[in-house]
Amino acid sequence: MGLYLCVFDGDEEVDGLEVGPYTDFDTFRSCVVRGLESGAAGSKFPTLILHSDCDGEWSPREAEKLEKELVEIGDEFRRRPPIAISSDWQKQVVKRFGLKMNNLNDCFFDVDGEPLLERLINLAKISRGRNLPILFQ
Repeated sequence: MGLYLCVFDGDEEVDGLEVGPYTDFDTFRSCVVRGLESGAAGSKFPTLILHSDCDGEWSPREAEKLEKELVEIGDEFRRRPPIAISSDWQKQVVKRFGLKMNNLNDCFFDVDGEPLLERLINLAKISRGRNLPILFQ
């Protein structure tokens, strides 16, 4: 089962992204905690890290905070070396789209090979701009 994050306006889906399995989203968040929060979960990025990944939503107000956190994480990840891709689906996406892992930021992408942080930042902007929550599905 995978994690799908999306913004709906009534019955219309405005945007969404399939992150991949929950374990891969946990790998991403664990990398943030270990590398950028020195193991103290939520100390620098509480909106991303302290929210349950299995249900609920980020409100538009939380999306504003989330966007700022994600921009900072992206800046830091681009300065760090890449990690090994271990998930089979990720290896297939890397091969299919010819992705290159030049830094840590490149190691996190959605099921379509799009950069995860960029996609999450865009979703946060949509949430904020339309005053709609980001839903976890």
